[in-house]
Amino acid sequence: CRGGSALPGARTRVMLAILLLVAEGLASGRHVPTSRAAARVSPVAVRATTTDVEADPVPNPFIQRNSEGRAWVQQRARPRRNRVSEPVRRMVRENSVTAADFIYPLFIHDAEDNQKIESMPGCERHSLASMVKEAKEAYALGVQSFVLFPKVDDALKTNRGEEAYNPDGIVPRAVRMLKEALPESVVFTDVALDPYSSMGHDGIVEDGRILNDETIEQLCKQALCQARAGCDMVAPSDMMDGRVGAIRDALDAHGFTNVGILAYTAKYASAYYGPFRDALDSHPGFGDKKTYQQDPANGREALIELELDEAEGADMVMVKPGLPYLDVIRRLKDNTCLPVAAYHVSGEYAMLKAAAERGWLDERKVALETLLCFKRAGADVILTYYAKQAAQWLKEDAEGA
Repeated sequence: CRGGSALPGARTRVMLAILLLVAEGLASGRHVPTSRAAARVSPVAVRATTTDVEADPVPNPFIQRNSEGRAWVQQRARPRRNRVSEPVRRMVRENSVTAADFIYPLFIHDAEDNQKIESMPGCERHSLASMVKEAKEAYALGVQSFVLFPKVDDALKTNRGEEAYNPDGIVPRAVRMLKEALPESVVFTDVALDPYSSMGHDGIVEDGRILNDETIEQLCKQALCQARAGCDMVAPSDMMDGRVGAIRDALDAHGFTNVGILAYTAKYASAYYGPFRDALDSHPGFGDKKTYQQDPANGREALIELELDEAEGADMVMVKPGLPYLDVIRRLKDNTCLPVAAYHVSGEYAMLKAAAERGWLDERKVALETLLCFKRAGADVILTYYAKQAAQWLKEDAEGA
C-alpha cells in the first residue's frame, strides 16, 4: 500500500477483477480466456486506471466505451437534449403563465381607510378609492381582470340578503368606479348571499335548511343589479342547483346578453377557505356548507355539475379550491371546450406566505411554480391573490431574459 492507503492501486484492482472472472469460469467448468475476461471488466473499473476514485469491480454490461474511450450507454432517445439550455427549454415549453391569465380578487369595504387581513399577509380590505388605485397598479403590470368581494356592514345583513341587489350598495358603486377608471378591464362580480346574510350562508335559511329555489330568485336580482352597474361577467359561487340557467335567462330577458357567466362549477366544501371568510366576516352562523358545496372525496361528481352548467349557459367554468384539486381541473379540461378557471384560494395563499415569512420556502419561485402548475393541469384562467405580485415578478423575469 502506498502512502499508507489500505486500498489496492487501480492497476491491481483491474487485475483482481480479471482473476475473479477467470476463477468464476473455472468453478463453473467453463474456460474463460483472460482476453474476454478483460473485455468484461466494468468500464468503471477500467476508468479507475486513470483515476484514484474507488470503483465497483462488478461488470456492467450496459456501459460500453465510445470512440473517445469514455463511458457510453447505447440509446438514441435522450430527452435531456431538449433541456440542454434555457433557450431550448423556452422553445419547447408546453405551458407558460402571463399576467393576462390572472383574475385579481379585491376585497372592498365602505370605509375611508384600508384594513389589513391578518390571515392573508399582503391583502387588505380596500376603500373604494384604494381599490381603484390597486387595480390601476395591477393593470399597468398586465393584469386586466378583477373580481370584487365585499365586506358588508352587519347592520345591512338579513336572512334574505336584500342588500345584495341594492343599486347603491357597495358592489354596484365599486363596479361603476372601476369601469370608469379602467374601461377596458374585465370586471367580475360574485353572486351569492353569504356576504349579505345574517346567517353566514350562501342561501336563505329556513328551519336550519338552505332553500334552493327561493335563493335563486334572490341571486337573479343580484346578478341583474350587478349587470346594470356595468360588470362584464357574473360569477355565481353559491352552488344552488339550477342557478346558472336561471341567471342566464334573467340576464337575457333584460337585454344583458353580452354579460357572461363564470360558473363555480366544482366548488368543494373545503377547509381552505378560512382566511377568505375572515376577510369578508362571513363564517357560517351555524353548521357548515356541506349540503350545497361538493364533497372533497368526490371527483366524478364534478362532471355532473359541468354538464349542467354547460347546458344552462355558462361561459366559463371554475374549480375551487385549486392546488389540492388539480385532478378535478384536468377532468373538466378533458370534458369541455369552455375555458376552465382555477381559484388559488385564501388558504393556499396563506400557507405559502407563512412558509415564506419563516424562510422555509423561496416565495417567488414557489408561487410562480404553483401558478404554472394550474396551467399544466388545464386551467386557462387563474384567480389568485398573487396576481399583482406575480405580474411584477414575470415582468422582471422578462426584462432580465
